[in-house]
Amino acid sequence: MKTPRPEIIERLREDFPVGSRVELLRMDDVQAPSIGTRGTVIGVDAIGTIHVNWDTGSGLGVAYGEDACRRIADD
Repeated sequence: MKTPRPEIIERLREDFPVGSRVELLRMDDVQAPSIGTRGTVIGVDAIGTIHVNWDTGSGLGVAYGEDACRRIADD
């Protein structure tokens, strides 16, 4: 996977700030939480992975260009 351009990383950080709540839409990983699982963003790294503390206890990141989540209103 190609590293996203810096402006894309910045946009992800704006769209998914630390502390925001997200819902998982798609993740291609055998250890992925179920679709619809919610969690709290703990950061976005330099390759665009959105790191999330999932409510299920998982810490699997949402990989840019591979997986998908959406921001939701705070619970």
